[in-house]
Amino acid sequence: MRIVLAISGASGVALAKAFIAHLPDSVELHVVASQSALVVERLEEKNFTLHSHKHIGASIASGSFGVDATAVIPCSMNTLAKIAHGIADNLITRVAAVALKEQKKLLLAPRELPFGAIALENMHKLSTLGVIIAPPVMGYYSDSNSLEEMERFIIGKWYDILGIQNNLYKRWREDESI
Repeated sequence: MRIVLAISGASGVALAKAFIAHLPDSVELHVVASQSALVVERLEEKNFTLHSHKHIGASIASGSFGVDATAVIPCSMNTLAKIAHGIADNLITRVAAVALKEQKKLLLAPRELPFGAIALENMHKLSTLGVIIAPPVMGYYSDSNSLEEMERFIIGKWYDILGIQNNLYKRWREDESI
């Protein structure tokens, strides 16, 4: 499986780093980051290809490259607005535009709180186009006892959406009592 992870905005980069850290070795990862690229480069335990957000002609900017899914974690409201309105002025927004064009999975993890009306309109528009809007929302039912466990839950849910096998969180079983 070939995945693009785009990182826009500085707030929430820790989740992107954790997303990378838990990826199975079988996933071919391509990373493009805005100003946070240096933070991601320090993650040495995983092998990935780092692309400059300014290199709009990178391999991942073409539908023929064959990306299976794209995730933007975190997704700034600026990036979300550009994607919603077809503005592909950097590699992050270009790979999102390609995912939409090629009808591939596109997951956006918006990081604002609270969401304003314009952001919600943009999310609604993207959702109707098949984009998966998946902010890092805590699942209190996950019985997480630490921030790390909560991050594993969120990342596990994102992996599920993208079709990446994982055992990062406790799953619901029918025989469990409430």
